Amino acid sequence: MQTSDSRIHKPYYRNGPSHRDGADVSFQDIVKIFGFRTVTIGKWVTAIEQQIAANLFFDALCDLMDILQVPEAVISLNGSLSLAFGSGGRKHSSAHYESHTKKLALAKNAGGGALAHEWFHAFDHYICNKLFVQVSHEQFASQCWLHDKSQIPHSLNEKLSRCFESIFLATDKCQPNEYVNRSAQADKLLKAYYYARPQELVARAFEACIQDHHVKNAFLVQGTKQSPEAKLGIYPEKELRTTISKNLLDYFYHLGHAMDKSKNFK
Repeated sequence: MQTSDSRIHKPYYRNGPSHRDGADVSFQDIVKIFGFRTVTIGKWVTAIEQQIAANLFFDALCDLMDILQVPEAVISLNGSLSLAFGSGGRKHSSAHYESHTKKLALAKNAGGGALAHEWFHAFDHYICNKLFVQVSHEQFASQCWLHDKSQIPHSLNEKLSRCFESIFLATDKCQPNEYVNRSAQADKLLKAYYYARPQELVARAFEACIQDHHVKNAFLVQGTKQSPEAKLGIYPEKELRTTISKNLLDYFYHLGHAMDKSKNFK
């Protein structure tokens, strides 16, 4: 009964190339190939569900690697990121990133489609001390950018800063843009501070970028266009959406190119 109703058993649309040639992979394969630190599987996840999830994770992470044009080490954040499936969930949350443990967790039945969003939270956290001078382990790059922290001079950091600028600021580079204002308005309606938090703004902008790519994967990302949340106006729209996507893809392309030359992501 529960198995037939489980979301993990229902197909997730994808149109990308075959990464497994029809073969099954395991979570241990994923750890080995991408270099993740650890993986945790919940005790209520059946063997069948674990196999389905491993294949979905693998295809989605390979698709993300192809979209961003980066090597495996970027996806695992240089081996610092851990994965969890059906384990350590939070109430009312289908997925989350734990900064203190550097763990990305997806719920068994509701986590599909949230992988890109949570991965960017992890990236935002990981890249903070590579982008800024003297930051704490708890901080995110998006927060520090808004607080005008001193940046470490580097061409890649300039490109990432340009990404944040397009996500947060209007063309005058002084006022918040329409995306930020709509997100703040959504928070006002809901009487909460969530959608306008800097780390949430950048993660949703990244989601939109990934969903707009011609490589589609509904386990990786979904809901940035037609979902109830999208109808609230909490995703970038129109020309701004295009500009943000262009900046993000340019940054990751050059990050991947730099890594191919140096074989290093630190």
